[in-house]
Amino acid sequence: MSEIGTFIRGNGLQKKDFTESGIPCIHYGQIYTHYGTFATKTKSYVSSETAKKCKKAHCGDLVFATVSENIDDVCKCVAWLGNEEICISGDSLAFSHNQNPKYIAYYFQTYAFARYKRSRVTGTKVIRLHQSQLEQFEIPIPSLAEQARIVNILDKFERLVSDLVQGLPAEIAAVQEQYEYYRDKLLSFPEYKLSA
Repeated sequence: MSEIGTFIRGNGLQKKDFTESGIPCIHYGQIYTHYGTFATKTKSYVSSETAKKCKKAHCGDLVFATVSENIDDVCKCVAWLGNEEICISGDSLAFSHNQNPKYIAYYFQTYAFARYKRSRVTGTKVIRLHQSQLEQFEIPIPSLAEQARIVNILDKFERLVSDLVQGLPAEIAAVQEQYEYYRDKLLSFPEYKLSA
């Protein structure tokens, strides 16, 4: 990773600094609770005074959560594709590069990265992957055209999965209704008079 870009460590942004509007920001904890592979809008904002003290990510940067309570969530990342720069919190890193940001974000969801980080994380209650470990991670870099082709395919799969996940509760409810209807039909018998 160190050959294709640079990491910037976030600083000082805490949840208590959030405001209803202002300068967009991403807190590291939101990366594994709110964001998917990429984002164009943030969930949170900070005042312009707070923003002056914060490190920033720019369009195309990846924002990594470098700590978590479990190995699966540590170093999840989101590709920032919004038009404005955003503030990033401590325990996060912004990665600036000249590759396809979604390609890199998708690659960090692979088994190859999961295996890599499992062998290099530190901590027990708070799991951490240090910047130096991310810098050493080797990622295949095909041409930008090939990266775009891969991203296009993965975006289609991600949309399909998202549609299924959103559609599944409605489908389950419809099947449940259908089941109840047929159950009631099958188990309703004409009333018979019992002979005395």
